[in-house]
Amino acid sequence: MSKSAAGLLILALLSGAVHFSLFEDTDLSLPLVGCGIFAVLFVLALAAGRKIKFDPVLR
Repeated sequence: MSKSAAGLLILALLSGAVHFSLFEDTDLSLPLVGCGIFAVLFVLALAAGRKIKFDPVLR
């Protein structure tokens, strides 16, 4: 897992925790929207990390 994917995972978990701790009675809040955006970006970062290969041989 890349550093950017790990950072996005942490941001998604933290914003989800903020939503559930502060906005228990509302269905949609800004931290929940942020959680969804960070989760999508996390999945994209995981997919991009699989496709990019590092070539250690410099030519």
